[in-house]
Amino acid sequence: MKQALKISFFIVSLSFCVVSWAAAVIETARGDVRAGAAASSATSVAAGQRIQQGATVVTGPGGMATLRFDDGQAVVLAQNSEFRVATYSFSKEDARKDRYVFDLLRGAMRSVTGLLTGRNPSAYALRTPQATIGIRGTDFMVAIVNPAFLNVLSGTITAANKAGTVTFGAGSTGTVPSATQLATAIPPSSLPPSVASTFGELSSVAVSAGAVGTAAAAEAAAGGITPGAALGILGAIAVGIAIASDDDGGTPGTTGTTGTTGTTGTTGTQ
Repeated sequence: MKQALKISFFIVSLSFCVVSWAAAVIETARGDVRAGAAASSATSVAAGQRIQQGATVVTGPGGMATLRFDDGQAVVLAQNSEFRVATYSFSKEDARKDRYVFDLLRGAMRSVTGLLTGRNPSAYALRTPQATIGIRGTDFMVAIVNPAFLNVLSGTITAANKAGTVTFGAGSTGTVPSATQLATAIPPSSLPPSVASTFGELSSVAVSAGAVGTAAAAEAAAGGITPGAALGILGAIAVGIAIASDDDGGTPGTTGTTGTTGTTGTTGTQ
């Protein structure tokens, strides 16, 4: 009995290791791309590598990276950027448990969050030094050059800070001077040349909101475990647990309520 329980617990623990996925994977990486618990300790990463909640991703000069999260959303980081996954909680079964809090500390990024439209868009928050960005199922870009600049490719975003909240629709461009000044709409021609160039590069990246579980599948493939193989392992685990259970109760009378004949047991001679 004890031996069977030990085997079962070991196998169940192994199953959790197999299906425990990270918050995101590096879908593409070009040039200097690093990740770690902090920017100062970040080390080089490559496409297919996992990114955990709490990680900071840094790109250097000429670097660019695309992060694909388990819920399907994508983040594209421009060069010289620092991005942190502050909080990431995704429940495929219950959208009320979703919570995504990201920090753009410097540089520029593009966020593609279309799948959140039908789930829980209020669960999303992108924090910058000037404002917190909320979404309504959106493809947008942000650049921090003090002030911050915004551009919405599709959908709707909000920029909220101590001065209030401003909504930007598809095709609009805006700026947030500081954390105490209200965001305002501006014509695209008012963007600084460096920001206009960065937005042009980010918008040219072919990226869309992927299917739920995309990051998990990509991570499995990167680690040499395909989704099919993972399911196969879990199937073997289930069989192993069943065998361990059968072997333990195979002796008549050992699990019966009378403890002698086994006629009322759940296994044994029945």
